[in-house]
Amino acid sequence: MTLLTELHERSAATDDLSGEPWRDVPREEAQWIRPHLPALVDSMVDGVLRHVPEYARPDDPVYIEVMRGAVAQGMGHFVQMIADPDLPWQEVHQVFFDIGYGEAMEGRSLEHLQNALRVASRTAWRYLSREAERLAKPRELAIALTEVNFAYLDLLASAAAQGYARAREKAAGEREQRRSRLLSLLLSDPPAPKEIVVEQANLAGWALPERLAVIVLSPRPGSGGEGPAGLPPFLLSGLDRGRPCLVMPDPDRPGGPDRLTATLRGWTGAVGPPVPADQAGISLHWAHRTLDSMAAGRLARNGSGTLVHADRYVPDLLLQEGWTLAEAAARRRLAPLTELGPHRGARLAMTLLECLKHGFNATDAAEALCVHPQTVRYRLAQLHEIFDYDIEDPAIRLELMLLLPVWLRDDADGERP
Repeated sequence: MTLLTELHERSAATDDLSGEPWRDVPREEAQWIRPHLPALVDSMVDGVLRHVPEYARPDDPVYIEVMRGAVAQGMGHFVQMIADPDLPWQEVHQVFFDIGYGEAMEGRSLEHLQNALRVASRTAWRYLSREAERLAKPRELAIALTEVNFAYLDLLASAAAQGYARAREKAAGEREQRRSRLLSLLLSDPPAPKEIVVEQANLAGWALPERLAVIVLSPRPGSGGEGPAGLPPFLLSGLDRGRPCLVMPDPDRPGGPDRLTATLRGWTGAVGPPVPADQAGISLHWAHRTLDSMAAGRLARNGSGTLVHADRYVPDLLLQEGWTLAEAAARRRLAPLTELGPHRGARLAMTLLECLKHGFNATDAAEALCVHPQTVRYRLAQLHEIFDYDIEDPAIRLELMLLLPVWLRDDADGERP
């Protein structure tokens, strides 16, 4: 339940004033209070100005007159309700609702407003108590007036709090809209003009970084497509292609996106490469590609909730970006392995791949393959025989490193032509 909803329910409950304490005050008692209203209002305003520094504006007489007008309207209505307990209070409610709204728009704390209301109410209580005693009013009347005073304070405080909450919710909604607009501009393709992005970042209150990274998350069952809750405010969040996405500023700082491990617990996500702010679309593209590859089982995953970094899987992602070309090149370049049949060809392909990884050190490759070094040397001799090019040529080794995993995957899938 939001604060505004809670306050609306409270207001609905207080709109029924049939059980309020001013009904216990004889109506004729309003007559002796009414002549004191001008002095009472002055006393209340002076008390607020003395005891609540945030409201002391000696150089702003207009503000003080507005305050005096609100106090006068509230106290006038207070006396009228004693004379007529069924008197509607919507007009006064709106006045103090607007006061609360204005306090929020000016960026002041609700605590200052509540403190001012308490000071004013306490001043009124003391003033009326003294006058009741001077007029030798019954003690029961003084007690009843005390209850009326504080009950009325609750009504005004509730109205002001509703206005304050409404302004805060409106401001929060506008801020979220601006942040959402900023996210769209950052991720747009082609990139939005820099001056427009800078202007929107200022409106959204988000410091535009020099570098950023985009994180794309896989929607969880039951999430309704919405992203995780409780995200830190330095992140921009939204949806892209139906997936929750986050924009993280300064991802190169110590810890980087891994600082979000606890916040994103239970989510699967991919982090695009860090890029300048005007190239966010590039980071977004590779985050999506990485997440697609994870979903297809083409990238290793280290448990639930782990963020996979695209720039740690560059060869895999580049191959998948041009997979059809890689398959065609693998068929041509590694055709001799295909001719040996699936079992022998795969065995020699794995041996060649490990030798490439270990700089053709037979001992290290043998350890990775769990075979004897002499076995590796024997297989290397076979490999040198079946290929019509030098497999240890530096110009060819990188190509073989890329193509052998493609060939082995096709072999495992039974797609060898």
